[in-house]
Amino acid sequence: MELHQFFLYLAIILIAARLFSEVAGRHGIPPVIGELLAGLLVGPSLLGWLSPDATMKLLAEIGIILLLFEVGMDTNLFRLARSGMKPIVVALAGFVLPFVLGYAASRWGFGLDNLVALFIGGTLTATSIGITVRVLDDLGRRRTDEAQIVIGAAVLDDILGVLALAFLYQFAVQHENSLASTGAVALYIVLFMLLAPLVAKVAGNIIDHYDRRAITPGLLVTMALSLILLFSWLAHAVGAPLIMGGFAAGIALSQHFRFNLLHRLRLSALDPWFAPSPQLAHLLEEQMRPLIHTFAPLFFVMVGISLNLNAVDWSSPRVWQLGGTLIAVALLGKLAAGFCIREPRFRQVAIGLAMVPRGEVGLIFAQLGLNQGILNAESYAALLIVIALTTAVPPFLLKGLYRRAAPSG
Repeated sequence: MELHQFFLYLAIILIAARLFSEVAGRHGIPPVIGELLAGLLVGPSLLGWLSPDATMKLLAEIGIILLLFEVGMDTNLFRLARSGMKPIVVALAGFVLPFVLGYAASRWGFGLDNLVALFIGGTLTATSIGITVRVLDDLGRRRTDEAQIVIGAAVLDDILGVLALAFLYQFAVQHENSLASTGAVALYIVLFMLLAPLVAKVAGNIIDHYDRRAITPGLLVTMALSLILLFSWLAHAVGAPLIMGGFAAGIALSQHFRFNLLHRLRLSALDPWFAPSPQLAHLLEEQMRPLIHTFAPLFFVMVGISLNLNAVDWSSPRVWQLGGTLIAVALLGKLAAGFCIREPRFRQVAIGLAMVPRGEVGLIFAQLGLNQGILNAESYAALLIVIALTTAVPPFLLKGLYRRAAPSG
């Protein structure tokens, strides 16, 4: 792509994102839906001005990483810990149920090959944490108890999705699978999520120390952004999703992060390196917000651009039969996950609905299956319908739910 074309396309995306999110917000629609619609409008589905481009995808990836950094800064680990096993149960149920139901419906309901059914089941396990968080944010519910459970579950679901994708990719390409290699990736991811926040906390306090003594402005935001990108690179290096790096850095640099184990080990002299800095957290939120508000919409617009609805054979009865069945499975599997924990009925429904959006995670599965020749045009089209509807409908359902019966907190 020529440089001048890139500037034009970037301007179109930014303007469309802002315009559509503003119009959506003014009409009581979650703004994220406006940004997804902007992508559908300027992308291959309608006007065809833009197509999924590698450079734009990179910028969109930066946007979702920054958004997850903000989510990490808002996540109170101790409040999350008080949820106990609930996020884990929701994540496991939200992974296993759609996979089993999707596989069974594809394999025995429509007679599809075993590998095709596995890929379809894998696609239905996805939860787009970026879209889920943005919807909760649009509805002003990101700091509620159910949101904490959903965020924890969505993070775990993302990790499970990566492991499933690695497993299926190996099976599809090499026609064999190594549980040892998949287990090693899982171990690396767990170690990263345990150690990364500790390292980021020390790095953050060093950045804070030098920022207060810096002569030139901008050191804090520059070094914080560098830290986020570095941790995203490390996350990818160990096999974790890139966004986990931003999430881990956000958790570490938030004012909620404490390392009480130091006191238990009588190492409180190390407290200055690990103690939370409310001033640092406040400055970071203030200085990073313009970056997040600029880059995050790129991600949601790119999800819309990547959904090429022209690839769907709308006249095929089988596409609609398969798509309709998978939509029911996709909704039921994730919604049921919310009922696997003991919570008031309202929260169970809210948690289940918040886990439904597939977004870019589902697209990655479907695109990989198509590129490897596993999914034919019919199966891919049915999955596109599922991904589009499970991404677009839940925000409206959640909005209606909270409008009717939302309790405070």
